[in-house]
Amino acid sequence: MKAIQILLCCLGIVIGLFVFLKPAIAIEMQRKFYAIINWRLEPISMEKEIKNTKLMGFGLFVVTVVAMVYALVK
Repeated sequence: MKAIQILLCCLGIVIGLFVFLKPAIAIEMQRKFYAIINWRLEPISMEKEIKNTKLMGFGLFVVTVVAMVYALVK
């Protein structure tokens, strides 16, 4: 069980770093996914969207690092 928690934390760290470092690519991937399910997704302000995406990526990174530390200590 602990190995699964650590694996999921590693995955979260990688995804968080990707979203933080490459927000434009993450946004485009999301737009393509929504187009597949027949939704059009367009941000009103791309600058705000990139800033918010970077913030969410950083948040995901921090939360998963904390979760990994907790899993290792527990």
